[in-house]
Amino acid sequence: MKVPLLDLKSQYQTIKDEILRVTEDVYESQYFILGPWVEKLEKAIAEYSNTEFAVGVSSGTDALLISLLAADVGPGDSVITTPYSFFASAGCVSRVGAKPVFVDIDRETFNISPDQAAKTIENLSAEDRERLKAVIPVHLYGQCANMDGILEIAKTYDLFVIEDAAQAIGAEYKGKRAGSMGDIGSFSFFPSKNLGAFGDGGIVTTSSEERADKLKILRAHGARPKYYHKVVGGNFRLDALQAAVVSVKLKHLDQWTRARQENAARYRELFDKAGLSEVLDLPVEKENRHIYNQFVIRVAEKRDELREYLKEAGIGTEVYYPVPLHLQDCFSYLGYNSGDFPVAEEAAQKTLALPIYPELTVEQQEYIVDTIKAFYLN
Repeated sequence: MKVPLLDLKSQYQTIKDEILRVTEDVYESQYFILGPWVEKLEKAIAEYSNTEFAVGVSSGTDALLISLLAADVGPGDSVITTPYSFFASAGCVSRVGAKPVFVDIDRETFNISPDQAAKTIENLSAEDRERLKAVIPVHLYGQCANMDGILEIAKTYDLFVIEDAAQAIGAEYKGKRAGSMGDIGSFSFFPSKNLGAFGDGGIVTTSSEERADKLKILRAHGARPKYYHKVVGGNFRLDALQAAVVSVKLKHLDQWTRARQENAARYRELFDKAGLSEVLDLPVEKENRHIYNQFVIRVAEKRDELREYLKEAGIGTEVYYPVPLHLQDCFSYLGYNSGDFPVAEEAAQKTLALPIYPELTVEQQEYIVDTIKAFYLN
């Protein structure tokens, strides 16, 4: 049996007619950058995320980058974030000339630990504390970080809060949607995301009209009016074609989310019946609404061997992420060492993402769990 990590072809077949209609509309309009489709999507995402405004941008990475620019983060500044995330979370901090300051993660959720963040800040010199400008909590795997703790720290130290919600559109924390709790929320429409485009795309949310206006200026090279530049921005504009595709998919997102949640519940039942002591942890639903961009298990041993065994059995998996950011070569100048963030480092060594997409069948899930059981019983 073949079970891919993600099956976008099956999803496409269910919405093909809708997609072809809207893409034809874009072709006929010959309006490919920004325009009516982008404006329509911005309104829909703002409403979905319970924010006042949304600004479409060229990718999830650019959503983070433009958010930092909007926060006036630059050379000499530093930003608190997690070492256990996709590279863009810290990479964008470096790209604006600022310094990432890493803190360890919560063992249950893999999200940034507010307690560790508070300790890190307390241990900084007065000079280094003065350089802190922002904090980027990442809502990893589709579950919100502990935003009460993060927002309290931000209030104490006057930090700008950028929610990295690339994997978490529609996720909730105490009834509040991802992207609505900080100063800015950044989202990705990368094709593998729960709400994916047919290429790169992203969006930034905020409830500040002034901030939304600044984001719109920054995404068009800092120009207003055209060819008149008061600030230096970039080309962060969203394609109309991607906006049209995402607009269609957004109407189906809650249905797909429910299917992912049902698949997660079924995995729990199957693993419980399997009684595998080698599978130490399944995802914990600590907050209100986990949307399961990934379903990540933690195993006691032989993670890489298990992954190879599953691959030979036709089962797709992924490691998110094999090398924590503080141990990446490009961040060696920061002076971190192995052992500095033990929870993140353990996660990098022991976690494995299994297929969780909405179209996953009961038979496929049973096959996955049976194959994992066979590996550890051999």
